[in-house]
Formats: sequence, C-alpha cells, structure tokens
Amino acid sequence: MQNLFILLIGLQVKHFAADYLLQTKWMISGKRSFLALGGYAHAAVHVVGTAIVLLIVGVSPGLMLAILLAEFIAHYLFDYAKAHYGAGISSADAPRRYWAAHGLDQLLHHLTYVAIIYTLLRNGF
Repeated sequence: MQNLFILLIGLQVKHFAADYLLQTKWMISGKRSFLALGGYAHAAVHVVGTAIVLLIVGVSPGLMLAILLAEFIAHYLFDYAKAHYGAGISSADAPRRYWAAHGLDQLLHHLTYVAIIYTLLRNGF
C-alpha cells in the first residue's frame, strides 16, 4: 500500500515538474514536427522522472524499460496531437477551446499514470 501512494504522489509531482517547471520554449516549439528534437526532449524529461519514481519503489529493470518506452511514445504523441489541434488557439481568443484542449491533454497524461500503476499491479507489484 505504501508503494501505491509513492507511485501516485511521485508520478503527479513528476508530471508537474516536467510539464510546468522544466519545459522550455525549445521543447514546446518542437512538438509540432516529428523532425524537431524539442518534443522528444520533453518526453525524455518525463521518462527520466518516471524512472526515478519506479526505481524508488523497486520495479524490475525489464518491466521498467517496457513502461518507460510506452510512456515516451504516448507522451510524445499526446503532445504532438495537442500542438496540432491547439495551433493558433489562445486562452484570450477561445478560452473554452484552449482549456478543453489543455484539460484533455492533462487527462490523457494522467490516465497514462493509471495505466502504469495498473500494469505494475497486474505484474505482481
């Protein structure tokens, strides 16, 4: 039970840090193209944070690698989709659409953490 709370809190804190404190303009601008490195760097920051949380709770290396790869791909694709859907939308001009896109993006990321925890529980964690 303690590890479950460490996972829940750790992944939430990691998400806040990676999305709001450590994300740079270069990362944000790189999310619109598969050829730009910024979006990949941002997803990598998330994966490093998740790796730290998974190490703390003692996840096996093989399972951890699979989870990190899945998170990297999912995170990058969610952000890529949001960058295209939200292109040119500002909170001032279209607040409902802007916040709906932002909220959907965050929901998808947090459901990824639910999937990570579910995967760990299904694998005897």
